[in-house]
Amino acid sequence: MRPAPTAYRVGATGPGARPPGTSRPAGEERALTSVTADGYRQPDGDRENDRPADAPRLWHVTLSVSGEAAPLTEVRRALQQLAHDHPFLLTSRYAVDHAEIRYWEEARDLHDAAAVALRLWGEHRQTAGLPPWEIVGLEVIDRGTYHQRIAEGYGPPPASPVGVHPF
Repeated sequence: MRPAPTAYRVGATGPGARPPGTSRPAGEERALTSVTADGYRQPDGDRENDRPADAPRLWHVTLSVSGEAAPLTEVRRALQQLAHDHPFLLTSRYAVDHAEIRYWEEARDLHDAAAVALRLWGEHRQTAGLPPWEIVGLEVIDRGTYHQRIAEGYGPPPASPVGVHPF
């Protein structure tokens, strides 16, 4: 076990202060902390297990919609408007009679993430000019499962390029 590193405050004065522009002594580790969107501070390490049970988590959402054919240019414009209104969207793929939207959702649990996803198309149908299609598929997986699928070579490829694209 290593001894606890000495705490320095760059730019501060008094005990423990380190002059600006100086670096840590060799071998001294820097403690890393992450801050989630809700302001919860987490030490570096096993973030999913360190967070309180009711703290929000990231969920990867794939929403599939389908219906009667609509002009391709209108579908593209509507999906671009949805992406503009909600920049959390990673990617949208579309054809004249169906579309797929992929994004990350921050929610307390799977039920909350799925509820938000199921409302997305209907709530923005008017404002974005989306076609009157119905939701025909929904996948909501946690961040760990998403990354495990990618690492094992199956599952959706990473959203690249980001944006609105034809199938």
